Amino acid sequence: MSKPAEAPSPRQTRGLKAAAAKRAAAKAAAQQPFGTPGPPFSRSAPFMMGFLGALGALVAYWLATRIDAISGVLILIVVSMFVAVGINPTVEWLQRKGLKRHWAVLAVISMVIAVLTIFVVTIVPVASDQISKIVKNAPLWLDQLSNNRWLQGIDSRFDVIDKVKAYLAESDLGGQLFGGVLGAAGALVGFLADTLIVAILTLYFLANMPTIKQAMWKLAPASRRERVSLLGERILDGIGGYVSGAFIVALFAGVTTLVFLLAVGLGEYAVALALVVAFLDVIPMVGATLGALIVIGIAFATDTKTGIIAVIFYVIYQQLENYVIYPRVMSKSVDVPGVVIVIAAVVGATLLGVIGALLAIPTAAAILLIMREVVIRRLDAT
Repeated sequence: MSKPAEAPSPRQTRGLKAAAAKRAAAKAAAQQPFGTPGPPFSRSAPFMMGFLGALGALVAYWLATRIDAISGVLILIVVSMFVAVGINPTVEWLQRKGLKRHWAVLAVISMVIAVLTIFVVTIVPVASDQISKIVKNAPLWLDQLSNNRWLQGIDSRFDVIDKVKAYLAESDLGGQLFGGVLGAAGALVGFLADTLIVAILTLYFLANMPTIKQAMWKLAPASRRERVSLLGERILDGIGGYVSGAFIVALFAGVTTLVFLLAVGLGEYAVALALVVAFLDVIPMVGATLGALIVIGIAFATDTKTGIIAVIFYVIYQQLENYVIYPRVMSKSVDVPGVVIVIAAVVGATLLGVIGALLAIPTAAAILLIMREVVIRRLDAT
């Protein structure tokens, strides 16, 4: 009977493993014609960290420049989305009345096109003629306003009235505004192109709003998707209510100004000034005041009694708009403290002008809602 083989000792085992490793290394070296590869670079090495940091900074700078290059397109996309969200409540109202969504979208878009067509055909020519009259009469009004003692004190120091009169009297005023005929044509073409892009994107967003919203909610984790969708729907409802409400308030201001100017005998400038007031009224906080000051200035230049009536009218109307019209129109859209409205409007206007001021308030409302429902609740739970 043969004697069983003894198990190798630990020392022998280590020797066998070392020999096997040497044979494997020799075999690998034989297969590498240029020698055995060295160990990889350590990512914590100073050179590697500096190289990766510099590469990341260059990539970030390149992305920033690319985003800046397409900033105009991004603004158009944001504006289109806000316009679509503002029109969407009307589409959903038609859906609740029994129309399918594509028919509701078609009805709303047709109504918007019809209103814009009527506006361009009937109001724009009248407004253009009245604006020409305002520019023509502006030097005479400035002469009349220069009799005011307060204005005389300012004019004696800064020579404001003479500078404005000289500016209005220049024959190349249009060239200064638009850089000549070619500049004006380019500005018009650019405006029409931007309008077309916004119209197409708005139509696309409006037609596919439910699909877009569902795709956005799916980006959230499944455990939080329901809460994200509820918060998102509330934010979109607020944005839609604010955008549509802002245009309703502006329309009311324009129509009221039109009626007032016709009543006090300033009908030859009524349409143009009503459009100015409506446009400026869209700007939060200061727009309505600026529009009122323009009308009051022209009213005073025309007749002192008319100017006093205009001051009384706009003081009353401002109170009516601030405490009756605006709260009722915006009651279901945004809930933002006054100081936040001021800060948001200033920041938005600084970044994107009138569009930024208009979009800043619903954006601030969305941020406040997220802070209340997510951040503060999480802090309260700790």
